[in-house]
Amino acid sequence: MLPGNYLVAGSTGLMGTTALLRLKDQPNINVKAVYHNRKPTIFADNIEYIKADLKDLNNCKNVVKDIDYVLMFAAILSTAPMVARDPVSHVTETMIMNSQMLEAAYFEKIKKFIWLSSSTGYPMKDDILTEKDMFKGNPPDKYFSVGWMSRYTETLCRMYSTKLKEPIPIVIFRPTTIYGEYESFDFKKSHVLPALVRKVVEKQKPIVVWGNGEKRRDLIYSDDVFDAIILAMEKIKKYDVFNVGVGKDYSINEILKTILDLDDFKDAEIIFDKTKPTSIDKRTIDFSKIKKELSFKPKTTLKDGITKMINWYRQHPIK
Repeated sequence: MLPGNYLVAGSTGLMGTTALLRLKDQPNINVKAVYHNRKPTIFADNIEYIKADLKDLNNCKNVVKDIDYVLMFAAILSTAPMVARDPVSHVTETMIMNSQMLEAAYFEKIKKFIWLSSSTGYPMKDDILTEKDMFKGNPPDKYFSVGWMSRYTETLCRMYSTKLKEPIPIVIFRPTTIYGEYESFDFKKSHVLPALVRKVVEKQKPIVVWGNGEKRRDLIYSDDVFDAIILAMEKIKKYDVFNVGVGKDYSINEILKTILDLDDFKDAEIIFDKTKPTSIDKRTIDFSKIKKELSFKPKTTLKDGITKMINWYRQHPIK
């Protein structure tokens, strides 16, 4: 882990919390942890929390002062339940935060900026998608808004990192579906995996699955994503982009069966609600670049990751 002053933006979300758990109590590392609404849960002598709305440029300028490394995880979730209620605001607000944090970081001349993009920006193709394929055609309609938001922010990153007189090093990651214990389990906000974990742990009858359960996902545990970030922090000195994922996908039905088995829920009743919005069926992402250049290999199996989520939710149920 490189010594220095770190800014973790979005510090109370899934990736922000994961980062704090890895950075806490590390020698020669100081952390500014920026949060907005969700309350902090990880505390240590080297972590200073700052409540700030990153849609305000002055706040962005203030939080990056004296910072060496920015981990930009702040975003408005683009989950199916949230997009169904409001298809626009999450894109607008996330774009504002990204663009203003990049500007503030650039003028502060930070040493490195890490940004989590999204594989939603990729076009719909039958071929395996490499990093070079992002701008070859539009994203699928279901991902059009968030996909283009990711693409535009990536273009800004490339500008700040390659097109200006005094560029700053920026590394972009395009993850598949990230999961972990510190996700939102609120049905109004959650992704499919934490929603299913909650339904199983609460022994809901019936368990309602959106769609037919055949959509497929490549799921990567949040701690593994942070491993990739650490490798990039240490090895990459300039602008670069990496796909990050496991390389194995599962249908929603397969994921649900895994959760049911792990929680020993034998008499579950499953109902498929095909009126609910769902995402695309599947896409195949290539991870050869991150394996070759960063020697990255995910460590957490799906069963181990889901077991951690089940145990965590049992200890932190939503009342």
